[in-house]
Amino acid sequence: MLARLLLIASTIAITSATAHAASCEQNFKVSGVPLVTAVSYKTWQEFPKLKVDVALKRIAQEMAAQGFSGVRINKQLSSVDAHQETTGSGRVQTLRAVARARGTGTRVDAVFNIQARQVTDKNIVRAGLCDIVRAAAK
Repeated sequence: MLARLLLIASTIAITSATAHAASCEQNFKVSGVPLVTAVSYKTWQEFPKLKVDVALKRIAQEMAAQGFSGVRINKQLSSVDAHQETTGSGRVQTLRAVARARGTGTRVDAVFNIQARQVTDKNIVRAGLCDIVRAAAK
């Protein structure tokens, strides 16, 4: 009987731990009103046994590979910042990723901001942001 209770308890613990380890796509959120206000696209994911400095370097490399400009690592803030200008208007979109130690691993948050009167496809942004976030662990 005790063995069965332990099995049930461990199954519940594993299930609840898995529920908290949501994927980048599941954590994706959008705030703002397209074309009316600035819009922020945000997501995050945790990676066990990943060092912050390794994550920052990989994130910066992925941002550059995706064509972002001005890629800068700020070790003091544990962040990587970049921007892009794709409309020809000179109005830039900004991208920031932050890697923070979480126990023995790292949590990576990313936010992509576009200005008012700009619009983009949230599915494309989600895919791009999650590629950046997941690059931390590659």
